[in-house]
Amino acid sequence: MLLPKALERGDTIGIIAPASPPDRKRLEAAISFFTDLGLKVKLGKNINKVYGYLAGNDDERLDDFHQMVADDGIKAIVFACGGYGTARIASRLDYELIKQHSKIIWGYSDITYLHTAIRQKTGLVTFHGPMLSSDIADSDFDPLSAASFQQLFKPTILQYNETISNLEVLVEGKATGELVGGNLTLLISTLGTEFEIQTKGKVLLLEDIDEQPYRIDSMLNQLTLTGKLEEAAGVIIGPFTNAEPKKKPSLSLEIILRHYLENLSIPVLSGFKIGHCNPHFGVPLGVEATIDSQAKTLSIMPGVN
Repeated sequence: MLLPKALERGDTIGIIAPASPPDRKRLEAAISFFTDLGLKVKLGKNINKVYGYLAGNDDERLDDFHQMVADDGIKAIVFACGGYGTARIASRLDYELIKQHSKIIWGYSDITYLHTAIRQKTGLVTFHGPMLSSDIADSDFDPLSAASFQQLFKPTILQYNETISNLEVLVEGKATGELVGGNLTLLISTLGTEFEIQTKGKVLLLEDIDEQPYRIDSMLNQLTLTGKLEEAAGVIIGPFTNAEPKKKPSLSLEIILRHYLENLSIPVLSGFKIGHCNPHFGVPLGVEATIDSQAKTLSIMPGVN
C-alpha cells in the first residue's frame, strides 16, 4: 500500500477529463469549490477537446494524465467527470511514473477502471468520490459530499453509520480487508484482462447507475461465476440509481441483490451513499476497512499520510 501525501492550503490540483467530455460551463462553475478550500487549480491542456463521446482522442487524454502525474507541482489529480473511456488508455499508462510521483487521484464512475488498474499495478491508494462537472457543479451539492474532501488534508479514519443513511443487513458478520471496487459495469469490464479486479480477502464496494435490473442480474451472475463474490471478505452495496426496467414484467432490484448476495458466507450490507447519489460519501480505495453488521458500520483507515 502506497499512501499519497496529504494536501496543504496553497497546493495546486490538476483537473483533467480521461473519459467523456465535461460540460464546460459546469466545470468552470465547480472550480470555485476548490479555490474556496485554499487550493490552486490547473486544467489539463486537452480538457476542452472532444472526440465523439471522448474528451479528446486516446493520445490527448493519456498525455494530460501523464503530464499531471509527472508535474511535482501538482499535488492531486481530480477528474472532471466520468462517462466512458478510461479502459481505452489503461494499458498505456506509465505505472512506474505513477508510482514514482505518487499523489492523490480522485474520481468515480468510469474512473473505477483507473482506480483498479493503478492500485493493482502500483499499490497506490486512490479516492472514490464526487467530481466537478458531474457533481460539484450541482446547486444541491450536499455538505456531506463537500466534507469528504477534508480527508485529503490530514489522515482521517472515516466512520460510516446510520446517521448518514439507513443500512440493511443482507448477511450477518464482521470482516476486515482492503476496500476495493466501485462501479459494477466497469468492474465487470476488467474481467479477463490484466487489470481483472482482485477481491480475495477484500471488502468489495458495488454501485452503478442507469442499468436495468436484468443487466444488474447479468453482471452479478458473472461475479458469482468467477468466484469474485464468494472469495471477498465482505460486500458493501452502494446506490443502483435509476435501476428501473424499461419493459415489464421484471424482477426487482431487491430480489436480484438478495438472490446473489444473501446466501454468501461473508457479511453484506446495503444502503451506503457511496457512488451515483447525493450525498456522495467519498472514500479511499486500497486501505483497510472493517464492515460490522451488528453495529451497522463501515470503518475506513486514512488514505493519506
